[in-house]
Amino acid sequence: MISRKIEKCLETFFEAKGEYALLIDGARQVGKTFIIEEFGRKHYESVVKIDFVKMKGAVELFQNVEDESEIITRITTFTRKPLIERKTLIFLDEIQRCPEAVTYIKYLVKDDGRYDYILSGSLLGVELKNIRSVPVGTLAEEKMYPLDFEEFVLANGERPELIEAARKGWTERRPIAKVYHDRLKKLFRYYLVIGGMPAAVQKFLDTKDIRQVVEVQKKILVDYRKDITQYDEKNSLRIRAVFDRLAPELNKKNKRFFAGNLDETSRFDRLEDEFVWLKEAGGAIPSYSVSDPKVPLVLSQKPTFFKLFMNDVGLLAAMYMDGIQLRIVNGEQEINFGAVYENVVAQELKAHGFEPNYYNSKERGEVDFVIEDSGTVLPIEVKCGKHYARHRALNNLLADTEYAFSHAIVFDDDALKTDGKKFYAPVYMAMFLHKTELPEKMVCDLGAPIQF
Repeated sequence: MISRKIEKCLETFFEAKGEYALLIDGARQVGKTFIIEEFGRKHYESVVKIDFVKMKGAVELFQNVEDESEIITRITTFTRKPLIERKTLIFLDEIQRCPEAVTYIKYLVKDDGRYDYILSGSLLGVELKNIRSVPVGTLAEEKMYPLDFEEFVLANGERPELIEAARKGWTERRPIAKVYHDRLKKLFRYYLVIGGMPAAVQKFLDTKDIRQVVEVQKKILVDYRKDITQYDEKNSLRIRAVFDRLAPELNKKNKRFFAGNLDETSRFDRLEDEFVWLKEAGGAIPSYSVSDPKVPLVLSQKPTFFKLFMNDVGLLAAMYMDGIQLRIVNGEQEINFGAVYENVVAQELKAHGFEPNYYNSKERGEVDFVIEDSGTVLPIEVKCGKHYARHRALNNLLADTEYAFSHAIVFDDDALKTDGKKFYAPVYMAMFLHKTELPEKMVCDLGAPIQF
């Protein structure tokens, strides 16, 4: 079984003993159902699964409910499985097909409280927009993504010590042992073509055959296109057109998505809903242009200027021409790694709590990413090849006293060194960028009131 970081979240949920329900959101085929079922088998005597897509009549369980106390009776009658108090997990899968079920979570958790509940599905950002009024404390939401690079490394049998050796180099800003660097670099090249979709990773673990991995990825892409048609029949053709342009647009020099490349009449204002749909469905990761790299970045975002990255770099590679996979694995220098490198970094940022943006200015140039964390902005450049030290826009930005950045990161192929405010690190070390978590408690003491 491939180990996933979300297992920690599931363990926390189990230890809470029914204090809240858990909603796991994520794109199609990122491993949600599998990990929840494994968790259920490990921790509960009884797991009752209701799949609102595959189980005929399941949606009707939560419709036309006159008395909330009927719900449990309906579930037991429908599933014909025993419900053991405090030892049963009720798993509501493909919840996007039955949004009514979400509205009854407060009753099931707080008023009934005999069982644990996990909800999961795809396209939740599309389908559940109007029912997120569940009281805080009743339903916790967790995002799930394809395997990040750290998960991929461990899935391939590497010891955690390899990750920790690299992490120490990252923290201390010094090179790591060549044997560690070479191994991680090799694993990273494989990650560029295999990606993090669990089915693709498992196929590689089982066969070591990249060709079979590509076949799995192509099937996933077919399923994604089916989802588009199934869930948005009205705009499906235009959404698919945008989806199919992801790889070609990223392969351009500036990588910005230009709606006019779809057809001569396309403009962003006519396609905004299609872009939003792909974002909310988890199929694409937008990175918006910002004109003023200050906190909060959202204030200077340009919503009509953006790059669209694939949610998984392996799927991106599968969208390119056949044969590119082996060339990437072999590290052929004539391949333009810019698109896939940037896609990996966008993935890592998104999976680790950041919202990717990029900086663009006519005067200074373009910086690949700018992110904010703990009240500061961090510029990031992503380079490949021997010209990693060429980054005019980043130099211009760092030299501007208006912003006073503490440092910037340049991800490249080989280097790990510090040059002034620039920290050069191998691109695989993007796995160490994590959003600073708020402490569990932030108790403030204002002191005694003023006496009058």
